[in-house]
Amino acid sequence: MLKVKEVINLIRNDKLNNDFLKLYKDEEKIKEQKERYIGALEKFESLYGNEEVEIYSVPGRTEVLGNHTDHQLGRVVAAAINLDMIAVVSKSENINIVSDEQVIEEIRIDDLDKKENEEETSESLIRGVTSRLKDLGYKIGGFKGYFTSDVLIGSGLSSSAAFEVMIGAILSGLYNNMTIPPVEIAKVGQYAETVYFGKASGLMDQCACSIGNLITIDFKDINNPLVEHLDVDFSKLNLSICIVDTKGSHADLSNEYTMISGEMKKVANVFNQDYLRMVNEEEFFKNITTVLEKCGDRATLRAIHFFNENRRVGEMVAALENYNLEEIEKLVSNSGDSSFKYLQNIYKGGSIKSQEVAVGLALSEKILGTNGVCRVHGGGFAGTIQIFVNNEFVNEYKESIEKVFGKGSCYVLKIREDGATKVL
Repeated sequence: MLKVKEVINLIRNDKLNNDFLKLYKDEEKIKEQKERYIGALEKFESLYGNEEVEIYSVPGRTEVLGNHTDHQLGRVVAAAINLDMIAVVSKSENINIVSDEQVIEEIRIDDLDKKENEEETSESLIRGVTSRLKDLGYKIGGFKGYFTSDVLIGSGLSSSAAFEVMIGAILSGLYNNMTIPPVEIAKVGQYAETVYFGKASGLMDQCACSIGNLITIDFKDINNPLVEHLDVDFSKLNLSICIVDTKGSHADLSNEYTMISGEMKKVANVFNQDYLRMVNEEEFFKNITTVLEKCGDRATLRAIHFFNENRRVGEMVAALENYNLEEIEKLVSNSGDSSFKYLQNIYKGGSIKSQEVAVGLALSEKILGTNGVCRVHGGGFAGTIQIFVNNEFVNEYKESIEKVFGKGSCYVLKIREDGATKVL
């Protein structure tokens, strides 16, 4: 291990440039990342001194396909992106973290039981991940560190999952020689969020952050989801992924999300099942008048979205593996249309004045023409849209859409091959 000042010298002398290029996929970002890492190292030194350190990086993630399918035991495709959380750490007796100027309360290694007053806090996630790894037989120990992140909070890029996976990656690196499997770290993060943080969580976000590149997950077995890494070099498709913040408020949306899963379950219950994945699609359409009578029109349409979207995921996996750009763009576009027409998660029901996501999609289609496709991103109703755009058209799209939603509202992303990784 090297001391802080030694690592800073390596970075200043361009010794980590290849590492930065691999992680951030853009030569123009190397200078920016050098300054960011040096800043993080200097912050660590100001907090803890010129100690021997390790640096870890965990990417954010984006959902590629499978909009609102996971909670019905469906399938998804997700990807790691080149926005990340980084941590400069060294071993310590307990866990002490400063995160982007936020001081997190110390977590004692000998006190890992769940604390009711810690729900929905960073402390609960740290305690949950550490406790679970200990229960699974892995070595644990303390560390002190400085965390900083450019994974945008509230953007649907999974800042919370990146944090959970980061704790697991650090404990894997410092105490287990990086031998804890990425899927195990993801499951541990999900456990911490569900049990300690107090928020029901799927596994898509944590898996994409931990494993990296493109993955597909099949949630049919709820206790043991099937996670597959897709051996695809996304850069060969000449595509960038843009996320646009349409400036809609996320306030009071919990009920909207709950109603999606609730209505889908209501349809499944008609067939004496708990999840739509267990319902035969042919039987559903054969009995659609009964479904309409018992569940209503919107619930029926949302079920139709699930069946179609779940099938599209399999088609997307094949299209990616065959580098079929035309099919990829068609599937993304069809997914977006289905979310708008059937799933109906583009704006809140009855909302007349606040339809920012719909406006963003309409303008994006106009700007893009034949240069890309767009869809709602993540949970929907407000927030971000996702655009798959040809590389040569990225700057024009970004400039045009930011005239409406403001400078800095469009984030240009690349798919990153590495998941949670030790940079040094």
